[in-house]
Amino acid sequence: MVKPQILRIALFLLLLPMITQAHAAIKSISQFTQNMSKYPGYFTFYYANDEGKLYLEVDKLKQPFLLQQSLPYGVGSNDIGLDRGQLGNTYLAQFERMSNKVMLRALNSYYRASSSNQAEQQSVREAFASSILHGFEIKALTDTRVVIDYTPYLLSDVHGVSRTLAARKQGHFNLDTSRSAVHMPRSKSFVNNTELEAVLTFSGTKPGEYVKQVSADPYALTVHMHHSLIALPDDNYQPREFHPQSGYWSIEHKDYSAPLGESMYVRYIPRHRLEKKHPNKALSEAVKPIVYYLDPGVPEPVRTALLDGAKWWNTAFEKAGYKNAFQVKMLPEHADPMDVRYNVIQWVHRATRGWSYGGSVIDPRTGEIIKGHVTLGSLRVRQDILIAEALAAPYKKGDEVTEKLQAMALDRIRQLSAHEIGHTLGIAHNFAASSRARASVMDYPHPLVALNQQGQLDTTKGYAKGMGLWDEQVIKYGYSDFRGQDEDEQLHAILAQNRELGLEFISDRDARAQGGAHPSGHLWDNGEDPAAELQRVMQVRKQALARFGIENVKAGTSLSQLEEVLVPLYLFHRYQVEAAVKLVGGVDYSYEVRSAQPVQGTQVVARERQQSAFQALLATLDAQQLVLPESVVALIPPKAYGEYPTRESVKGRTGITLDAMALPEVAANHTLALLFHPERLNRLAQQGARSEQAFGLDNLLAQFVARIFDNEHPSAMAAKVQHRIQWLSAQHFVNLVSSDKVAPEVQAQFKYYLRQIADDYQQDKLLGSVSSGESAFKQHLADAINQFLERGQWPQSFKPLPMPPGSPI
Repeated sequence: MVKPQILRIALFLLLLPMITQAHAAIKSISQFTQNMSKYPGYFTFYYANDEGKLYLEVDKLKQPFLLQQSLPYGVGSNDIGLDRGQLGNTYLAQFERMSNKVMLRALNSYYRASSSNQAEQQSVREAFASSILHGFEIKALTDTRVVIDYTPYLLSDVHGVSRTLAARKQGHFNLDTSRSAVHMPRSKSFVNNTELEAVLTFSGTKPGEYVKQVSADPYALTVHMHHSLIALPDDNYQPREFHPQSGYWSIEHKDYSAPLGESMYVRYIPRHRLEKKHPNKALSEAVKPIVYYLDPGVPEPVRTALLDGAKWWNTAFEKAGYKNAFQVKMLPEHADPMDVRYNVIQWVHRATRGWSYGGSVIDPRTGEIIKGHVTLGSLRVRQDILIAEALAAPYKKGDEVTEKLQAMALDRIRQLSAHEIGHTLGIAHNFAASSRARASVMDYPHPLVALNQQGQLDTTKGYAKGMGLWDEQVIKYGYSDFRGQDEDEQLHAILAQNRELGLEFISDRDARAQGGAHPSGHLWDNGEDPAAELQRVMQVRKQALARFGIENVKAGTSLSQLEEVLVPLYLFHRYQVEAAVKLVGGVDYSYEVRSAQPVQGTQVVARERQQSAFQALLATLDAQQLVLPESVVALIPPKAYGEYPTRESVKGRTGITLDAMALPEVAANHTLALLFHPERLNRLAQQGARSEQAFGLDNLLAQFVARIFDNEHPSAMAAKVQHRIQWLSAQHFVNLVSSDKVAPEVQAQFKYYLRQIADDYQQDKLLGSVSSGESAFKQHLADAINQFLERGQWPQSFKPLPMPPGSPI
């Protein structure tokens, strides 16, 4: 019998020539790359021009770095969301050699163990999955360095373009490598970062309308993708504690070595590294200032406005003790906006207006911001001018230069520049700022305009200028240099000062109108009292509508384009409705934590405030207020030859002509949908039960039914609008009775009122005392309600018209 040891020796001797041959086939790095262009840097790479391939030299195996993926050239559609300069995934990654391959592993940085126990750290790493992003074949090696073919990974859909197009229902697209290539003009390597880029083409079938709108050939979409391989910052950065009242976003991880009884969640604020040269001085220059670079493609006068707004932040840093620590410059001519060495403000074009946003490349270990990247939509400034033209009717002669209106729009651009930069500094929205004398650029501002007695538009207070008090405080929290001081003590002192100054912080989820409850945190609003501001805005709207006409457009403009000017004017009140409605069923609260301070808890908005807001909302359902003036309907013709309806046009039911009922319908349904949100109704029912002094659901429904269903108008057109409001209201009632999101006791009340409305409308004394049209509608609505009550069926032939686009205004 042959011994196992002899078998192993024989097998080794058999395989030895094969192993030797395999190693001999792998050349040294110098031999393999001798005819290639070399780009030395953080990760040295080589380009073989005859092959069109990019080879990466990996000399840092098992050494973590940041891998950032982005989209330098976009698709150009706000609806699709693949914008120029869009940041993609940020990974904490490392290369690892496994036999004849090199793997690119994304480390799982969320689950950690901060203890010094190596075994404990290893147990956490083994418990949660990492992700191998790509496997590379070794092409050459020398000592501990290997060269891999990075091309297949560079020519892959790391940004998820195909997934995004499919999710937006824009067709089925796949990467076509035959029409893709390495883009060498933007592939470079530096001491601490390597930047690689590719041109990628996606071929597809059944392209959607958004793809058709923006592409040269809707069956072939060509974009660029960028990879940044970034050296990790040194260990001298000190993370700063997140506090829910700080005004910052949070970077979170879970620490499995946290002592029992203490939270496992560790949260830091994201922020740039900033230190004083002289920490003991009240005002000092920074060791390294924060510098942002503006896209040179921005035209004047927008360029100057963006620079002005960006520079506002330096005043906030001065309040935090820094001299010239925040700087704004023009991006150098040959600089790459995606290069992580540059904080960039990009001016991004799309086919339609859309959002602007600020993103950052962040070290997930500490929250340190490596690069800030601002995306500003270029069409928003034009929308502000359109709103101003709709309100001002400035073209008496037809060729006036509207400097004041453009100045207001540029003020908005200044504010927008500061707002989005604020996000890249780590700062979250503060939607309560508008109720505190516009205390922050991190709110969403609505133009604060008025019409004087002569009917002229006053834009002097349109948008706030400069940093608000909240902005100065939030920079103090995030960027003050506390060396030599107790940082926790200083941070809590800043939060205490915020309270003393009456500053409030309410961010995204709590500010949304759909079901939102906070009485002072709103989007696109103004003033301390949302109800009073809604009444004022409705008055401005009424005055502007009364004089709407040919003076709202320049000479030579097709009168059919008045339709797109009319829409933002008619719906000028839409966002103040969203603010006022949150008082109904509203609850006041803050992001409170247990401390030495007395507990504030939650307080139901006072009955008087809720009642006032409800009355203001009912006024937006007044048929006389909603009827389009006959002068407007008679003036606007169907689209002129060569022009077509857009998403900004009125969607109606009268074909090519302007539907006089369309805008009243969408405005009324907007108020109704917000007022009758299930969560709001459930809150109202509970508030009324908790206290007889509260404004409850009984109060709301009794007043609403009396105002909407027992109201008649002498004007025939107002009567038609009233019918539409009544039908929409009944449809909302029906949906609430059938909704699984509505409490059964709330459903019972709506069902009760439906029955009452149907009974009232069928009474002979009502039907016999009105016109045949009135009688016909009442009978039709009563029949529909009874059908629902008896068989659970509601007519599906009528669907409310969609609201035209609004935000960003």
